[in-house]
Amino acid sequence: MFDANAPVAPLCLENVSLTLPSAAGPVAILRGIDFEVAPGERVAVVGPSGCGKSSLIAVAAGLEPPTRGHVRLLGQDLGKLSEDRRARLRRGRVSLVFQAFHLLPNMTAEENVAAPLEIAGERGAGPIAREWLERVGLSQRLRHYPHQLSGGEQQRVALARALAARPTLLFADEPTGNLDAANAAAVADLMFALVAETGAALVMVTHEEALAARADRRARMADGRMVGTD
Repeated sequence: MFDANAPVAPLCLENVSLTLPSAAGPVAILRGIDFEVAPGERVAVVGPSGCGKSSLIAVAAGLEPPTRGHVRLLGQDLGKLSEDRRARLRRGRVSLVFQAFHLLPNMTAEENVAAPLEIAGERGAGPIAREWLERVGLSQRLRHYPHQLSGGEQQRVALARALAARPTLLFADEPTGNLDAANAAAVADLMFALVAETGAALVMVTHEEALAARADRRARMADGRMVGTD
């Protein structure tokens, strides 16, 4: 029975396909994907390289339009929204963390975290940024630029930036892929702790089974298809 008061799933993909052109002809990247994430759920998407995991994130976040099917993000059908409206929908409610840190090189750690908050119209962006950098153990690095930080520190800045807005949904694409074992473990611990604190749903792409095992469930992909969940 339909419940109008039931929380909206932050993400729902229905029969989503993605085909991209290439010199050799069209290439099917995603093939009829059905995928849903419940509020607050932590899902790891796993599978071999080239199976479409990162493309799934791009389509789910509205960065790449699907060739066929429907993507509902925060209850909105992305196919009915312009690029500008998709950006407004994501702002302050959907965050992304990538394997590459994507910090702005001419901004300090504090400025990197504060900038998206300012764009979203958040009051007190500076104090919020400082609070989150303290939470990730970087209170002594507020005025350091990315080139002055280690890889692990840069990823912690990226994580603080992603979670400072307390998003409904966090996408993480190989968030520990560029880190050594010690830093990878530290960043993973922080990510899961902060996601639990904020109540955000998490969709995490990873090839690391130990990291995937920390999620509520694992969605397995192969050759552009969902092939199982556990």
